[in-house]
Amino acid sequence: MDQVARVILALEASEVAEEVMHVLDRSGRARVVATAGDDRQLAEAVRQLEPDVVVAEPGLLSGARACSVVLAIDVRESVSSLRTAIRAGAAGYFLWPKERDELLVAAAAAVRRAQQTARRGAVVAVHGGRGGVGVTFVATHLAAAFARRGSAILIDADPVFGDVAHVLGAPAGEEAEPTHTFADAAALGEDLGPEQLRSALWRHESEVDVLLPPPPEEAIRLGPEDLQLVTEAAAGAADAVIVHLPRALGAMTRVGAETSDSLVEVLTLDVVSFRATSRALEACAPLHLEGRVSFVVNKAARSEITSGDVHRVFGEPARAILPHDRAVRSAQERNRLLPSRGRMARRFDRLADTLSAPVVEEMAS
Repeated sequence: MDQVARVILALEASEVAEEVMHVLDRSGRARVVATAGDDRQLAEAVRQLEPDVVVAEPGLLSGARACSVVLAIDVRESVSSLRTAIRAGAAGYFLWPKERDELLVAAAAAVRRAQQTARRGAVVAVHGGRGGVGVTFVATHLAAAFARRGSAILIDADPVFGDVAHVLGAPAGEEAEPTHTFADAAALGEDLGPEQLRSALWRHESEVDVLLPPPPEEAIRLGPEDLQLVTEAAAGAADAVIVHLPRALGAMTRVGAETSDSLVEVLTLDVVSFRATSRALEACAPLHLEGRVSFVVNKAARSEITSGDVHRVFGEPARAILPHDRAVRSAQERNRLLPSRGRMARRFDRLADTLSAPVVEEMAS
């Protein structure tokens, strides 16, 4: 199966267009099949050639409406340029030449998206800027909420520690039956698709399908490109994909956040957590996550800091407020989730409802 993305390139500056075309064509992962100098030429080229992806400067993206994947590129970042790209429904925004590697990865990934089914599952990444805020708790229970309304795949992007598998009581050690892992799926490379990924999943009693971590010596070799690969395959295999992100803002976390449709930031009502969340968002600013970040307050209790302060500090109200519950620790110690019919489950159900709008492109206009 041809894995080279067919690209239409639309840039007014011919010298920049030549540079971009040279990089894409020489990569072996993308091929420029046509160029356009204005939006009308672009619209005609898209109509005739039906490319996998359009790469264009924001001002020309109106000519790419018939293409399912469009990527915006500019030589200088500005608020107006970014807004134009968002309104046009761009799946990514890249500065040239600084972010040419990221552009290449996004363009190459477009061919895999084109080969998947038209219905793509929502990808929700869960992150916490400070340890102990309950990222694993939120990720596992949110996955269970999605599983109650459809199909859900849970991926641990911190496979060395494997907190997700441990909390869910997944098989581990020499006595466990042989199971496929994150490393097995990633080893398939470009051959990995939704069907291959489904065969590698372990099903929890909550009906959440989990991509189990490999042994630590194998997990340490997994990288951000592996996470992107399995996430794209999972999005074609389930209604929702929940990605449990590491706290550290390394390459794995950055890619997990960037490729998600929604990033859930988990925080608690204390100064340290608010500060850590602020620093995490500042570090992720180059990823252009505007409109994709939601806040979940966990372990809410009486405090000088209130849930209303989330809106004041971050400009958005908390999407969910999860009260402190003594039953959580007991359930975690027994490697179990909280009951699916309890008060906490209902809050996760509502959170899943707000995060599960149909996704057509990564950046909705």
